[in-house]
Amino acid sequence: MLGQQLPVRFENAVARFPMQKNDLITMVGVALLVSLSGAQIRTPQPAGSQTKLRSQRHSIAHVLLLSIDGMHALDLARLTKERSDSALARLSAHGITYTNAHTSFPSNSWPGLLSMVAGGSPNSTGVIFENSYDRSLSPPASDCAKTGTTVIFDSSIDRNPDAIDGGGGIDAEKLPRDPKNGCKPVFPHSFIRVNNIFEVIKQAGGRTAWCDKHPAYEFLNGPSGTGVDDLYTPEVRANRVGKNVQRTEAYDDLKVQALLNQIDGKDHTGATRVGVPAIFGMNFQAVSVAQKLEGNGYLDANGTPSPGLLDAFTHTDHSISKMLAALQQHGLMASTLIIVTAKHGDVPIDPTKLKHADLELIPKTVSAIDKNLLAGLEQDGSVAMLWLADQTRTAEVTAALRKIQTEAGIEEIYFGESLKLGFNDPRVDSRVPDIIIQPNAGQIYAKPDSGFIAEHGGMTDADTHVLLLISHPSLGRQEIKAPTQTAQIAPTILKVLGLDPNSLQAVREERTPSLPGFDEKIPWFKY
Repeated sequence: MLGQQLPVRFENAVARFPMQKNDLITMVGVALLVSLSGAQIRTPQPAGSQTKLRSQRHSIAHVLLLSIDGMHALDLARLTKERSDSALARLSAHGITYTNAHTSFPSNSWPGLLSMVAGGSPNSTGVIFENSYDRSLSPPASDCAKTGTTVIFDSSIDRNPDAIDGGGGIDAEKLPRDPKNGCKPVFPHSFIRVNNIFEVIKQAGGRTAWCDKHPAYEFLNGPSGTGVDDLYTPEVRANRVGKNVQRTEAYDDLKVQALLNQIDGKDHTGATRVGVPAIFGMNFQAVSVAQKLEGNGYLDANGTPSPGLLDAFTHTDHSISKMLAALQQHGLMASTLIIVTAKHGDVPIDPTKLKHADLELIPKTVSAIDKNLLAGLEQDGSVAMLWLADQTRTAEVTAALRKIQTEAGIEEIYFGESLKLGFNDPRVDSRVPDIIIQPNAGQIYAKPDSGFIAEHGGMTDADTHVLLLISHPSLGRQEIKAPTQTAQIAPTILKVLGLDPNSLQAVREERTPSLPGFDEKIPWFKY
């Protein structure tokens, strides 16, 4: 197993290592003591050493990872209580529910997913938002004479955003360029600074697969560019799919069918038999769309879903039920660990708190100081981020923002030392904003005529407090209320598959632990 410390029986150790007589006597004594104490002799291996994916001691050969985008821990609690026959209720009956789990901050799709698969925060992954700014890169289609550019990795980089296949994928002419790499386009995967579970598992001999919402999700290939064997990324914004709950459910069905094909041992198209992936999964989009669209969302502060949102929850649950039936049909339930979580929550839950921010107020305030001072601005969802052309003026800009704090609906401004408590120093890291703004609860950065009544990206509890459920037939129902992070999913997946969590760069850098509740309880998880 990749870099893992494996138990070795005494007789095997004697056979493997030549010893002198005195050494052998000493070893026998140690073995007797170990035997009496119930401990095991372990031989250390360096992190990153090559080995097969799993040993015979591990019964888990597959991990199915599902992200129900937008789904809060509160939503899971309501669903499992009110619908005991639901797929999620059945999974929780044989699983560990982490009731106090939180996703990344900002709670955006890219950092949220990278948290799960890389095991780290934006400090290690280098991705603070789906769209951001980088002082070291150059604008698309430029000669790299200028550095500093907005970095956009959404449907707008598709060859054709109105086509379900993105018109054939990503248009390189729409990508930022790297002046330090021959002014070449920066594809999403090469923007990521650390490796991920797909790369580690593939390197160890396991097949990898994933389904998500934009061609830009090729970033899951990781810095190597080759992490995912079977990547399916139909464009969710094609023909305004993401503006209608029913169309989004039909869109999710495309990815569900892809997973059903993979459970059957085929590729996502169902055309070629390739074997069941060691790691595979998808994101569900319908719940998030139903939370966001006017006429849907939540009915009250208690999280009571509207008919449209309830339909999205029900449809998603039925989709998971199909996966469970397929796993059962193909005899894979005992060898598959299922993890259900979310990249982000959507806010506000309480519809009475909804307010649309004035999108002109912040840029006007900065421009009043100096019209050329604002290098980059991201007002999206429930967070605002500012990159300044002159970073020495950060305190001056912050002072101006405090003067409009009530008018602009600003709850907190992070800059200087307060920002560096949670993020890399913006004067060192080219991607970190100089100022991050957390708006008042309920305020979102979206045009009033957008039809959006909720968004994501902030650091409030409703933004980040997501469901996290890990299920296997051998488990009993358990709740863990201690604070956990979705970043702990990645090292847990590797441990379950018998691989070394420290093979992940972000895990090493941030010392990300595995999720609690496994080692003591689950025989197949012990080493």
